[in-house]
Amino acid sequence: MEYPQIWLIVGVLLLIAELMSVSFFFVFLSIGALTTALLSWLNITTTLNMQLLTFSVVSVGSLLLLRKPVQNIFKKDGKTVEYNEYVGDNATVVTAIPTNGEGKVFYRGTEWAAKSDTGQAIAETSIVTIKQLDGIKLIVGVV
Repeated sequence: MEYPQIWLIVGVLLLIAELMSVSFFFVFLSIGALTTALLSWLNITTTLNMQLLTFSVVSVGSLLLLRKPVQNIFKKDGKTVEYNEYVGDNATVVTAIPTNGEGKVFYRGTEWAAKSDTGQAIAETSIVTIKQLDGIKLIVGVV
C-alpha cells in the first residue's frame, strides 16, 4: 500500500470519527489527511517527513481558522440549547437566599446552589419555582 492510499484511509476514518463524536475536531484532522493524500498522489510531498509536516500544518491551520465559524453555523439562532427539564418545578429553600446573594434549595433529593431571579431575599423554608438553570446553579422565584 502506498502513502496516498494510507492517507486517504486515515482521512476517511477521521471523518467517521467526526460523525460519531460531533465535536468539530476530527474533521480538521481529516482535512489534513485528505490534503496530504492529494499532495502525495500528485508527487508534491514525496517523503514521509514532508507528508507529516503537511498533515500537521493543514490540520492545525484549518482547526485554528475554521473551528469557531463552523461551530457558529451549527448553533441554533446563535444560542446553545439550554437544559430546561427543571424549569417550572418547585423546590424548598433550605439556606436563606440573601439579597443579590446565593443560598441553597432542596430539589429532587439533593441541595442545589440557588439565586433569586429578582435579586430579593428569600427566607428559609419558602417554596420557590425554578425559573432557569445557570450552569449548576438554579435561578428561582417565589411561588
